[in-house]
Amino acid sequence: MSVLMELHKIIISEMQHEQIIVLKEVDGERKFPIVIGSDVAYAIDRRLKGIAHPRPLTHDLLASVIQELGGQIEQIEINNLEEHTFFARIHIRQGAEVLKIDSRPSDAIALGIATSVPIYVAEHVLDEVC
Repeated sequence: MSVLMELHKIIISEMQHEQIIVLKEVDGERKFPIVIGSDVAYAIDRRLKGIAHPRPLTHDLLASVIQELGGQIEQIEINNLEEHTFFARIHIRQGAEVLKIDSRPSDAIALGIATSVPIYVAEHVLDEVC
């Protein structure tokens, strides 16, 4: 079973290479941080602030490719945690089929922010981090 989460906070420190996003349970109090790279953190931050880039960035490009191929992103799922590393899947509906594509959580969230899709975290992952 997975739990609906939201992007609660993004912490960007220009003095560090690694940045932090915090996910929070939508109907609860559980929350946890994920360390991500600066490039993805800035991409997420720009999307949240509505800052348009004159040319498509990687996550914009991927969203466009998915859409042009007849797909629609249904959800992001952080489905595992192994040795302090989170794993995610992007659920893409294409006709009657749902494709589950492996992804880094940060890339999945950056893509999801672009298309306003829900973020879910597997209960067993929450049990480990909260």
